[in-house]
Amino acid sequence: MPKISIPPLPLSGLFGIVKPSGPTSMSVLTDIKKLAGKSRLFVDADKLGKPDHSRKNSKKRSRFDSVKIGQGGTLDPLANGVLVVGVGRGTKHLAQFLDCTKEYYTTCLLGCETDSYDSEGKRVRLAPWRHVTREKVEAALPMFTGEILQTPPIFSALKMDGKPLYEYARKGISLPRPIEPRKVTVHSLELVNWRGVNHNFSWPQDSLTVDEKQAMETALKSVESEVSLKDEVENPPEGENALAFVLKMRVSGGTYVRSIVHDLAHCLNSAGHVVTLTRSRQGKFVMGETTDEGDISCVPWEVFQKALEGEKDSDANGLVEWERQVLDQLEVIDE
Repeated sequence: MPKISIPPLPLSGLFGIVKPSGPTSMSVLTDIKKLAGKSRLFVDADKLGKPDHSRKNSKKRSRFDSVKIGQGGTLDPLANGVLVVGVGRGTKHLAQFLDCTKEYYTTCLLGCETDSYDSEGKRVRLAPWRHVTREKVEAALPMFTGEILQTPPIFSALKMDGKPLYEYARKGISLPRPIEPRKVTVHSLELVNWRGVNHNFSWPQDSLTVDEKQAMETALKSVESEVSLKDEVENPPEGENALAFVLKMRVSGGTYVRSIVHDLAHCLNSAGHVVTLTRSRQGKFVMGETTDEGDISCVPWEVFQKALEGEKDSDANGLVEWERQVLDQLEVIDE
């Protein structure tokens, strides 16, 4: 490859990666740091490969610690898609991505409610689903569009009086007060794929035990007058799938996609949970090809995976593939 013009090094900036489903955001970030800590793009050449003895204590930091890295909004292990990474002074600009507009694609599987509102959790309740049609789903979507109040799930890490909500649910502790709804904005919400029963998704195998259900009911009944976690239907016959459909939404920061799916299923007189979740946009960073001026494409995770596995072919500039792609999509912060 011919030589290209490279800004003065080392660089600070922001770039997006396409996180795969499975690993945590933190583990992905740790892997990125291993690469960036050995790259002249982000580390002074005279510091590469050398431990940092600058700290007052006697502990030595590895060369990986010579670069500062952060992310602009965690994705759970189930989720894949856009993860914004800040390097160096770019980490100071990550806060803007917590409240920016985000776009998601999510698959809802009807008939089963879980404690986490997604397929990673345990079954809480089974409910009818065969009566639901595409038309009924589309008719219900306007109720969840615009500025809405959204109640976070009780199995979340949000704290009430210093205690995570999931602790109340697991231990059967009465909530001191109702969970405070949040005002969020759903800019757009549409059904983009009616999967029906043509899919390979299934309800989770694990269910809440009798004691776990009682504990959850105790916590919920302390603030809600009508709570029932009893199954309304039995498991479908072997080979029969429950209905599934895909939603596309653009939402404000702080929106719980899982709660939209959970609440929509209730509105349909059913139950439901998330089985796939993809963040396709976070602010200016997007998956795939850019369509709007100012958008920035994300670097596929496979590019970093190959580098972590030892791929070392460099170009005329001495850059390997992951460095070239990051440099091509990097928003440089040179303040």
